[in-house]
Amino acid sequence: MSELSVLFRRRIGWPESGEIAFEQLGDVLERTSRSIPFENLCIIEQRTNDITKENLIRKMLKKQEGGLCYELNALFYFFLLENGFDAMLTRGVVYDHAAQRFLTLGRTHVTILLTHEKQTYVIDTGFGGNLPLRPVPLSGEEVSSANGAFRITRADSELGDYVLEMKLRHKDPDWRIGYTFDSKKPIRDVSELEEVREIIEHHAGSPFNKNPLITKLTNKGNITLTDTTFTQWVDGVVSKEAVDKERFTELLKKHFG
Repeated sequence: MSELSVLFRRRIGWPESGEIAFEQLGDVLERTSRSIPFENLCIIEQRTNDITKENLIRKMLKKQEGGLCYELNALFYFFLLENGFDAMLTRGVVYDHAAQRFLTLGRTHVTILLTHEKQTYVIDTGFGGNLPLRPVPLSGEEVSSANGAFRITRADSELGDYVLEMKLRHKDPDWRIGYTFDSKKPIRDVSELEEVREIIEHHAGSPFNKNPLITKLTNKGNITLTDTTFTQWVDGVVSKEAVDKERFTELLKKHFG
């Protein structure tokens, strides 16, 4: 068993030996969502590194940090490969609901496509609080998890050929678009993610290079911490607390280790 696989299993509290069956991936995804936060602290603190397998292991498995989509999904992609799954990474474009259009930053969302018994699924551990927590089939079949309902629809545009749609529990009364992605343009090497990192880190329109954001799912909902607020969703009930610098550090330690 590789170092990455052992350390990943250790971080999410999964047995360090033994095979992982496709049917167990939902459980693995749930544990991952509660263990490894979606966060941009590296960018805010200006201490980012190149995207390599070694750097991903060091950051998220040895130093116990979290990451953004191009780190979280790249790490999970390697974990899948090392556990015998047929997976690839691809890029997508997130939908901006306020502007009612896809983000104009470019193809900055990174997600995973996994093929199992001739069926292809989206697997995503890097979409903030919007995680499906299950493999979502490209067939269009609806999938439900503790986080809501998810499905994939066909959409032939210059941005991609499929769209992930979601109906988050306690939040979305109707289906809404998460992101579009391209199933025909796999990322051949993680070094290609440098382009994504560059945009997220430096582009004026990037939502992740201005203020700290750290979020993860919990057994009862999710928690999100920024430099001004701490938001908790517990069984559909939301509570917000204003935070200062000292409280930010305190909550960071308490809830995100």
